[in-house]
Amino acid sequence: MSLKNPCLKILFLTIFKQGKDKHKHTSDLENCLSSVKITNFRGYDFYSLKDKTWDEVVETHHKLLNNQLDLRKQQEAVWELFTSECTYFLDHLLVLKMIFMNTLKYLQTHEYLLDVDLWRLFANLEELTQTSLGFVNSLFGIIKDYVDASEISSSLDFISVLTKYFRGSLCQSHQTYCLNYSAAIFYLESLRQRDDFGIYLKWCEQNEQCRRLHLPELLVAPLQRLTRYPLLLKNIWKRSMDSAEKIMIYSIKEKVEKSIRDLEGKVKWLDNFQKFRYLQEIIVWPPLWDRDKRFFIPECLKYIFKEHTAENILSPTNRHLLYEGKLTLAESTRFLDVYLFLFNDFLLVTKTKRNKKKLGGSDPGLMCPSLTPELQAVIKEGGSCTVLDQPIPLDRLVVKSIEPLHVSVFGLRNAFLIQHENRYRQCIAAFLLQAQTENIKKTWMAQITTAISCFTKNQETKKISLFTLPAESSEI
Repeated sequence: MSLKNPCLKILFLTIFKQGKDKHKHTSDLENCLSSVKITNFRGYDFYSLKDKTWDEVVETHHKLLNNQLDLRKQQEAVWELFTSECTYFLDHLLVLKMIFMNTLKYLQTHEYLLDVDLWRLFANLEELTQTSLGFVNSLFGIIKDYVDASEISSSLDFISVLTKYFRGSLCQSHQTYCLNYSAAIFYLESLRQRDDFGIYLKWCEQNEQCRRLHLPELLVAPLQRLTRYPLLLKNIWKRSMDSAEKIMIYSIKEKVEKSIRDLEGKVKWLDNFQKFRYLQEIIVWPPLWDRDKRFFIPECLKYIFKEHTAENILSPTNRHLLYEGKLTLAESTRFLDVYLFLFNDFLLVTKTKRNKKKLGGSDPGLMCPSLTPELQAVIKEGGSCTVLDQPIPLDRLVVKSIEPLHVSVFGLRNAFLIQHENRYRQCIAAFLLQAQTENIKKTWMAQITTAISCFTKNQETKKISLFTLPAESSEI
């Protein structure tokens, strides 16, 4: 190819320079990583104990209790809690902090990966690590005191430690981390697409202290640990003989289980809140004169029709998204790609609009993990979902299956009809929809029918409660 053309020459030189700069940046990043120093984890006093059995510990210190089998079983259950916490701290939390988080901090001090958000990726990992370390050290302290005691009859005083941590910051710090987990994983997936982050990730995961575990496997460890605590506490409770001790352990176990239930509720609420926030951004509500050309509104009067309530329609306070998906709408002269949102009180029909130039698209790392791939694709391309007609209340919605015989001539398959009726049962809108498969059609019809049934029952319950208010006292 001749480079006599000045434009071609400039283009070639620009591409060559970009490639050269990219290669230099990669080389510099690798050199920076080679200067990172990772502390060995073997310095902790309890490191050598994590793989030992309770028998090995008591045999070493001649603390055998052959005639007290029940007490021995309880001690083994406490030992299991201690050693599993050691493994959790050393092989998961410390690896995340020392190898992944601290390395990223080091790179950022040298002006690499500056736009990577530490909190979005690791949340309160620092707090979690400190709390777990305190818990391990406290358990280690009482175990050491027990095995070092001169009297064989001395007991393992573990109740105070369990009370302090499980009623304190252990559950709360795990809750905070878990609330960020799904967003962190989604953020990680968006970062993986970058060459510089990939180099950092590969370098970290090749460290021998990772034990061949990848970052997603390490990030999920706190969730798994929180759900395991009740099982470990139950094991101690089952093997305890003292009634007061059993009551205390059981109450601690109940508190941890309540913490997990609260977390599940918070995760659902947060997921619903985030999803509605993104729906508010992606769903466009056209004004009346754009939505229906029958209505003529002079420019000077349009201010009257400002739709203040459009944003509030998608308020997540009492509204839940039950089902959503892509379908095809048959119009008089064309087929239109539409996206339907089925809420617990209405159905919304929108048409997807993609920005072919892919300008102004949202950062994938900023999106809600629970959004469907179709919506994520629309957001990435800077697109939107434009509302075709007013929301259809579920008590005004009728869904009907269409036999292939009636619509095959129009090239329609797997079709069904949605009707919007007014309060006088007159049809004011109709949507002839086509699903990709017969199964998808059946699923949509079942979801809509179930939603209508639930909505109707809730409305009837509310009416009954209004007519059955307590009678006023005759003394008033």
